[in-house]
Parts: sequence; C-alpha cells; structure tokens
Amino acid sequence: MKIKYLIWVRRVSQVFFFCLFIYLLLGTRLPQDVYIDYTSSFSGNTDIRMNDPVDFFWRLDPLVWLTSLLSSKQWIKGFGWAVGVVAAAFFLGRFFCGFICPFGVMHHFISVFRPVLKGKDLIAANQPRPSMKIKYFLLVVILVSALAGINFSGWLDPMSVLFKSMGLAVFPALGNGLIEVITMLAQSDIKSLNYLGYGIDYLSTRIFGYQYIAYQTGFMIGAIFLLILYLNRIKPRFFCRVICPLGALLGVCSKYTILRLEQKEDSCTHCGICTKHCQGAASCEPGSIWQGSECLLCLNCQELCPENALSFRFALPHTSGSKMDLGRRYLLGGLLAGVSLPFLSKLDGKIYKVAPPDLIRPPGALSETRFLERCIRCGLCMKVCPTNAIHPAFAEAGIQGFWTPTLIMTFGYCEYSCTLCGSVCPTGAIEELTAREKIQAPIRIGSAYLERGLCLPWSGNQPCIVCEEHCPTSPKAIYFKRDVITKADGQKLDVQLPFVELPRCVGCGICENKCPVKGKPAIRVISAGESRSTENQILL
Repeated sequence: MKIKYLIWVRRVSQVFFFCLFIYLLLGTRLPQDVYIDYTSSFSGNTDIRMNDPVDFFWRLDPLVWLTSLLSSKQWIKGFGWAVGVVAAAFFLGRFFCGFICPFGVMHHFISVFRPVLKGKDLIAANQPRPSMKIKYFLLVVILVSALAGINFSGWLDPMSVLFKSMGLAVFPALGNGLIEVITMLAQSDIKSLNYLGYGIDYLSTRIFGYQYIAYQTGFMIGAIFLLILYLNRIKPRFFCRVICPLGALLGVCSKYTILRLEQKEDSCTHCGICTKHCQGAASCEPGSIWQGSECLLCLNCQELCPENALSFRFALPHTSGSKMDLGRRYLLGGLLAGVSLPFLSKLDGKIYKVAPPDLIRPPGALSETRFLERCIRCGLCMKVCPTNAIHPAFAEAGIQGFWTPTLIMTFGYCEYSCTLCGSVCPTGAIEELTAREKIQAPIRIGSAYLERGLCLPWSGNQPCIVCEEHCPTSPKAIYFKRDVITKADGQKLDVQLPFVELPRCVGCGICENKCPVKGKPAIRVISAGESRSTENQILL
C-alpha cells in the first residue's frame, strides 16, 4: 500500500476513535426522559443501564488490565481486548499510540498546530533525550505499587486522564458557562436575543443538562489537563514521550516488533525533515539507530522524505540493533518508589486504624483494601451519577485514595434505586448490582445523624419536616415525636422533632441534600454503618 494511503488510514482511524471516545463520554449522561421515570420509581423492578459500552476504551487499555491483575491477583472479566493489544504490539509496535489512543490523537493535533520551536530548534528537540526514560520509571512505580496492593494507574493512564479532564472539568465548565450565557440572553429586553437563548438552551441541554455541575478538585484536573496540552507546543507529544506509562508498556512490548523502519543511508542527504516531523523522537534519520520502542507510527518520516530513503517493512529484528536502556537509576528508583509509596501512603491510618467519617463510597463498593486494589480513578462512576453526588476524593481517603470516588451529599445524593456507578465500573471496584438487590439487602453506604443545634425544630426556630418527607426507605428511617417548644418571647410552638432510626437508614444522603439549613446541613451522613465494612459500624 502506498504511503499516502497509509497516512489517510491513520488519520481516519484517529478521527474515528477520538469521535467514538467523545460519543461514549457524552453517552454517560442519563437522558432526561429516562431520568424522570427512573427517579419516580422505588420498586426496584427496572434496572437502568447505559445503552453504549462506555467502558470500551478501558477494556482496550493494557495498563489498566495489567495493574488490575497485579493488584487484585484476579483476572477481571472483559479485558481480553487489552491482551490482544499487547499481542499486536509485538508485531506492529506502538500502533495503539499512533492509530487508536484518543489522548494521543489530541496531542498529535496540538503538536502540529503552530509549535513554539521551529527549524533547527525543533530538530534538536526531536532528538532522543534522557527525559524520555521518565515514563519507564513511572511504569515501574505503578506496576510495583499495584503488586503491593494500591492501583495508582489512573493518575497517569491516558484514558483515565482524558476522561476525567473532559468529563469532570472541560464539559462541566462549558455547560456552566452556557447556562450563564443562556440566562443573560433570556433576561434581555431584546426579543431576538431571547429566541437565541432558547435555541442555545434546547441544543445545549441535550449534552450538558439543565443544572450547574461541579466536581471537587475539578479546577486542579482542568489545570493539569491544560498544562499537559500546552507542553505539546514546546516538545511534540510531550505526554506520550516523557510521561505516559501506557506508552512505556507498549514500548517494552514493541522493542522487537517485526514492523521496522528501513533506512537507506546512501540515498539520504541528511536534510533533517524526517527528524523535524517525527512525533516520537525515534531517531528515524538514516545513519542513526532507529528506536522502535519510541516510534509512534505516525508515518511522517516516510511520507515527507524527499529521497525515499525511509520505508516501513515487515522484517525480523536485527540482533545488532540498539538495546533498550531503561536506565539503571530509573529502574532502581522506580522499584524503590513503587515499594515505598503504597506503605508510606497508609501511614495516615485511614485504612487500618480510623475510618474517615466523610469517606462515603458508592453503593456496591468493595471493602476499602480491595477497593483500592481495583479502583483506577477513571471517573466513569462520577460522570454517570445522575445527581452529581460522586466526586474525586481530595483528602478524605489520604494519598492512597486520591481521586477515588466519594459521595458528597451537599452536591447530590445517592438515588435510592440507582445502580449506574457499578454498571459502568470497568474493574469491578464497584460491584454491579440490580436495583432490587440494592433495595432489598439493603446496601448501606453510611448513616445519617442530626445536629440538634442546627435543626430548625430542635433549635426552636420553626417547624420543618423536609428530611422525613424525602426519606425513601420503607418504613422511613426518619420519624417524629411531637413536642411544644417555648421561644424566647414566650410563644409556644408546636413542632415535630425528627429522630433517625439507624437500622432503617441506608445513608443515601437525600435528607442532607434537601435540608433547608444550607452550607452545613442539620442532618448529615457519615460512613459508619456501611455494608462493605464489618468494623466501621455504629450498632454492636
């Protein structure tokens, strides 16, 4: 096949998989009509599932598969695709990076869009650098940490980074900005602007919804994402070359790939065009030793070479080729960090000593130790949550649980019959439950408690029955006792004082979310009493 056709195959493949990623990302939002019917039902007879395989790209991800296998010591269903990608890398090299990876597509596009470095400076920047070994250091850290029982892959895995960035930062920011614009247009005295606002509202709500969406650490996630993208203007595909542990894993697998670059030194005039446009700094220029483990198969070198001195061919690897030098210091440093990080991160005592009261895991989450073995911090459960209750943890779970999912009830609540988070979890860190199983067991994620000094009836301010009205359990976990309170002016006030019946409470948090005392609600949920732990309990 001629190189111009291969280039078009690569471009079509990149566009297809990037659009597929965005489509599946948008598919994690529950349609509004389904959501209305869904939240009105508490019978558990109907299970709501995503119509699309939203975890498809994680099933393709060898890094997610390998770290989950090492940390949980179990084969996780659905990762046969990832094994196929690893097997293909031995024959086709890092084709996944060049043809499939949606994050790589984004880097590829930005790298060719008005780079800061030009000419000889860009050629110099595209030479192999010691910094390119950092990704192998990070790969060793992640794999050894997984073997020690903590899965940190989601911090740097390209699928997880891209999904969190787009789903928890970029799209919410755009959606909230559009709400501001729509509100401004709707309040205008100019009728044409009103109609424009209505049109934008109709189109945007199909993607972004009707409400403001916010995520804890969303600013941090968005800022890191923008920084990573900007670095591509300084060094092409910076993340892929220097940071990406998935690229490092595929690089190790593709060291002896049979798809190799044939270099004709006698035809080369050393114009530098191939090096200038090389996406991976793979030493493609004839006269140098081609680095197959760094080649991203962008095919630019063969396409742009004016002397036709470069071409990709299927051939057995030469024994005289370059050895993969991961760097002794990088390797030893990675082993040391990989062993140290899991144990040092547990010194805060949030796993073995004291259960954090504000660390409320999604329904169906495994016990904390097993949960951290499997959770890859992908953000799927956070994006799919219809009430915006699940957020990336900041300090609640310590370093070992940073960016793992936790529920913040002031933002949302756990819908009584909702099991979407478990249905999309790619590694089984959150078990897949049916609505009936969740309700009948029942699955408890925490317990509600009252702070009487803030509660309106208890403090003597005014009557209130909001928490009891919204409690979804049957029989209700919140009940009343009638009493008469004497206010400061001597006025008698008939009130119904709320109490929590702990054996009935599932910790859904709707009482906390709907409490009229804002900021710090009078009724709040703590993790004690959760079903997943036999130790973090209230009742003896």
